[in-house]
Amino acid sequence: MAEPLLLALDQGTSSSRAVIFDGSGQALASVQVPLPIEYPADGWVEQDPLAIWSSQLQAMQQLEDQLSPEQRAAVAACGITNQRETTVLWRSDQGQPCGPALVWQDRRTSSICRHWRQQPEAESWQQRTGLVLDPYFSASKVQWLLQNSAEAAAAQADGSLRFGTVDSWLLWQLTAGSVHATDLSNASRTLLLDLDRGCWLPEACERVGLSASALPELKPCRSHFGFIAAGLPFAGVPITALLGDQQAASFGQLCLEPGQAKCTYGTGAFLVINVGSTPVRAPGGLLSTVGWTEADGSTTYCIEGSLFNAGTVVQWLRDGLGLIPNSAAIEELAASVDSAGELMLVPAFTGWGTPHWDPEARGLMIGLTRDTGPGQIARAALEGIALAVTTLMQLAEQALGQPLQELAVDGGAAASDLLLQAQANSSGVPVRRPDQLESTALGVALLAGLSAGCLSDLNSVRQARAAGSRRFDPLMDAAERERWLQRWDSAVDRCLEWHGDALR
Repeated sequence: MAEPLLLALDQGTSSSRAVIFDGSGQALASVQVPLPIEYPADGWVEQDPLAIWSSQLQAMQQLEDQLSPEQRAAVAACGITNQRETTVLWRSDQGQPCGPALVWQDRRTSSICRHWRQQPEAESWQQRTGLVLDPYFSASKVQWLLQNSAEAAAAQADGSLRFGTVDSWLLWQLTAGSVHATDLSNASRTLLLDLDRGCWLPEACERVGLSASALPELKPCRSHFGFIAAGLPFAGVPITALLGDQQAASFGQLCLEPGQAKCTYGTGAFLVINVGSTPVRAPGGLLSTVGWTEADGSTTYCIEGSLFNAGTVVQWLRDGLGLIPNSAAIEELAASVDSAGELMLVPAFTGWGTPHWDPEARGLMIGLTRDTGPGQIARAALEGIALAVTTLMQLAEQALGQPLQELAVDGGAAASDLLLQAQANSSGVPVRRPDQLESTALGVALLAGLSAGCLSDLNSVRQARAAGSRRFDPLMDAAERERWLQRWDSAVDRCLEWHGDALR
């Protein structure tokens, strides 16, 4: 009998992927389809929900076409992981979206959140959800769509409105509209979930304008979410796990014990630390979130620091400034100089997340001299990402009351040796990079396999990850590190002082 294979659907901000893994966590086949992003106004970031589904469907079809009949027959379970917080409203009677998908980076709802923060219930709302009242999360996006989309308002009036993050939207499509559900990891990113009780907050849902019928059913991350419908690629395969992308990356990095930490350098950079079976409300703008839940509902919680721009900085150097022909070329350009000199690049292109939560902040480059060239800019860009993540790591260590022993890293930008050495130097913490940088798809595939009974443990995966990892140790003394971090803090302060309306 053939070894069971696992299908992961990894729907990200800039692409949709479909990957087949074996039981040891090795990727046997993978397809990636790009996904366009629209920026219709300053701070507005949106996508077409039908394009999200089409790109995921295309990746699935191309992947299935690559498999032999024996491999296709061996696919035993499917897991879905997704860009979190991105919000979709659609009609249940037609399956059509009610306006664009508002992407997690979107800041158009700043005024809504500003109003919420001034209300008496603001502190309680944040405490119960473990989040902050910021445009990053889904709640304000829902309210904006209901106020600005005639289709959404009409669907709400006739009872056909459905709300979901991208996992729910894909699940609806994959099951031909028969399942409207979400998992607790994604639900914990909406500002609508009671973190301790694991249920929707009625008063929060009412505040944004959502009726109970529009909400997806809440299920454990390890659960049965239906079958892929007839007529679709991989028809009949059971969907046995849903997991937000950063939680999936943590699981894929095997951060399964309290205190273990990972950072994913994707479109943004996200530091996630396992804190065990009890939620921790962390100070300093860190978020409290569900990591993953077992079939019996037992929960692993995490704290998280969120940087909205990481890979987007490299994309800006490529597409905006034309300094590099492709993203991988940043490494060679940055290595062409010994240092960035005094140059610093603060990557707040779409506002600042942890710890400042300032949607009006904007990026900044400071320390320019007549000698500054493309190499210094490229190096400062990589160092700016690392320094911003180091701030998150310091906050996490304060919240935990102990230093981090190691940082596991993944995501496309983690291919850069210079970035990871800057991360180790600026934080003073060793950095471990696995040979397989895409931990997100792996994490949800492993969870799906455990849920379906295809995997009994993760020992073989753990051995393979340890054997293929590279470690970056700090190479900077403490005094030099402190001077570097002080200059960084000064640059960030200047970034926060500048708002787009400062000169109006």
